[in-house]
Amino acid sequence: MKGSEFAELTAFMAVTRERSFRRAAQTLGVTPSALSHTIRSLEERLGARLLNRTTRSVAPTQAGQALFDRLGPAVGDIEGAVRDVGAFQTQPRGNVRINLPRLAAHSVITPILADFTAAFPDIQLDLMIDDNLTDVVAKGFDAGIRSGELVAQDMIALKLTPDLRMAVVGSATYFAKRAKPAHPADLKSHVCVNYRWNETGALFPWHFDNGQQQIDVQLKQAMTVNDIDFLCDAALQGIGLALLPESFVQPHIDDGRLIRVLDDWCKPFAGFYLYYPNRTHMPAALRAFIDFIKSSRAIRP
Repeated sequence: MKGSEFAELTAFMAVTRERSFRRAAQTLGVTPSALSHTIRSLEERLGARLLNRTTRSVAPTQAGQALFDRLGPAVGDIEGAVRDVGAFQTQPRGNVRINLPRLAAHSVITPILADFTAAFPDIQLDLMIDDNLTDVVAKGFDAGIRSGELVAQDMIALKLTPDLRMAVVGSATYFAKRAKPAHPADLKSHVCVNYRWNETGALFPWHFDNGQQQIDVQLKQAMTVNDIDFLCDAALQGIGLALLPESFVQPHIDDGRLIRVLDDWCKPFAGFYLYYPNRTHMPAALRAFIDFIKSSRAIRP
């Protein structure tokens, strides 16, 4: 159906409902003469008289009443759908789909989850825990959380955490049999467990920088896995050394289950950012989530 045809039907519904060209014109924001011309065009297109008009009143013909009765539910559904879309822009409700890595879920979302769901009971968070480098726009997500180094420049980005660091760790059992590496080059004689992205098959690079020298190490790998929890467990069991986010393994370092090495070679890198494509016609639910996370304690200087 063409837009002009839908406009004609909308005009007809208004006149029939109001039983007045003047009142219907006021409702539609047009002049009575323009409205009368629209109704004539509709009647000519359908080849049927839809309204009986006198100087004092307007009433539908039999054909007009039948058309009004058939159109009523459909137009009501359309108007309701339009109102519902508008409500998504003004009332915080509906789904907010966020793509984020496991570490960000624990460090950024978990601390605010209870407060957010209590403040916005009509918003459903759809959190996809995903350590891959996913294109959030192509996959239909409202926003993503990643290290700032991985956020595309055309995205709007909001910093959530301080800078991050990686840590090379191994268990006491592992180091009971091998000397601790003093230089990244020493890792070539060590057994390592490494992360592999399942979408691309690429291995996580072990890149080191002490401020004066940068080194990328080719590893002797005991195993690869696409889950950082499993990677940490492998290190705890003494299978090999692992390169993991510092905040993720710090509890194990503190309790002595993991020993950190090459600390001076692990430089900080950009922390987690919330990012999304644009602000134009942003749904109220996403705006509420962004505003809440801005004001939450999850954001630190």
